[in-house]
Amino acid sequence: MSASELKSVDSSKATTTHDPHASSNPTVLLAAFAAVYVIWGSTFLAIRIGDESFPPLLVAGIRHLTFGLIAFPILLWKTKARPTWAEWRATTVTGFLLLAMGNGGVCLAEERVPSGIAALLVATVSLWMVLIDWLRPSGVRPVPRVIVGLVLGFAGLALLVGPKELGGSGRIDPVGVAILGVGSFAWACGSIYAKHGGMPSSPLLGSAMQSLTGGLILWIVGGFTGEIGALHLATVSTRSWIAISYLIFSAR
Repeated sequence: MSASELKSVDSSKATTTHDPHASSNPTVLLAAFAAVYVIWGSTFLAIRIGDESFPPLLVAGIRHLTFGLIAFPILLWKTKARPTWAEWRATTVTGFLLLAMGNGGVCLAEERVPSGIAALLVATVSLWMVLIDWLRPSGVRPVPRVIVGLVLGFAGLALLVGPKELGGSGRIDPVGVAILGVGSFAWACGSIYAKHGGMPSSPLLGSAMQSLTGGLILWIVGGFTGEIGALHLATVSTRSWIAISYLIFSAR
């Protein structure tokens, strides 16, 4: 989930807290959260299908750079904003952490790990965020029950990805798990940074800017790793094109 999606969830929580009509209808709230997680979860399957024909880093690179190229000029015109160098710096940092390392890592890992397992492991972002926010300078110490939740969460992760004798399940590719772990940690760092890093006042404009910077970084890395040379559009399947299109329009 991206920084803007996290903000959307936070804003929906705030609306529910202050709006007595919303809080009196939990069905609507549950439906909203279900929609968020179904859409979010389906992107992992789309990434797996995209990986069938596209080099993995370019799956993320095409997704985010295309979204940024479409959304940025529209939002720039709509908001009449003039992004500063400080805002470009902040969105470059978050684009690198969230999109290049986080989403790019997911695309790489899904060549080795099933999409469902990838989605479960990426869900550890919330655990990393609590831990990072606690350990950073002037961080916020979580309450005891949250610490218990952290311990249980990481224990569950150990059962999921550990030896089959420990968890009773088939062995999961350790390289894929390591990539997802690094990507999730980077995603959490980017999310914490976005709260304090001088992002644009418009969350949508900030998302478009970080899509531009993150997508560009992915293309640059793809060039150095040989992925651009390995991309042959004539061999891309229809289902992979559909998956990439879905990812572009579900980017935010």
